[in-house]
Amino acid sequence: MEDGIRVGLLLVATPQLEDPNFRRSVVLLVEHDGDGGTLGVVLNRPTEIPVDRVLPPWAELVTGPAVVFQGGPVALENALALARLPGEDEPLGWRALDGGAEVARVGLVDLEAPPGLLAAELLQLRVFAGYAGWSPGQLRSEVEEGSWYLVPAEAGDVFAGDPERLWQHVLRRQGGDLAFVSTFPEDPTLN
Repeated sequence: MEDGIRVGLLLVATPQLEDPNFRRSVVLLVEHDGDGGTLGVVLNRPTEIPVDRVLPPWAELVTGPAVVFQGGPVALENALALARLPGEDEPLGWRALDGGAEVARVGLVDLEAPPGLLAAELLQLRVFAGYAGWSPGQLRSEVEEGSWYLVPAEAGDVFAGDPERLWQHVLRRQGGDLAFVSTFPEDPTLN
């Protein structure tokens, strides 16, 4: 059964989603299998930890801000990286997400590989600690109950220069009701 969830889409938290792990988050879906569940990476949670402290060989290749991002609440001790490459080749150490055309050249980086394998190819790179995960059917239920908006991603979302404003930016570009939601205050009780 097609559920509309696929790699390369963004999950954008609705204002009703109160879970502090995901409040006002923007999550890029990197794996989805109806039988195996879904994995995503929160794009808008920069930490204060410099990449050179945890992955020195990759630090000079990172797109600013040069900090580790919290990719989600699962496996925070593990790092993963997303990179954008030009062209059509799939070099060693990089695997395309196989999402829509907008993110076709964004992929997962093998951080165990020598950075030199990709250094000449990289347009952008960002490092994340942890990921977000959903069991089969769980994410579909959360979307249906109104916790998430499913919207198209753009490659620039992954490497946003102002990640703290990504939630508003992504909603605003959708137009209509979602553009209006982008103006929803952080704390509606202060209105």
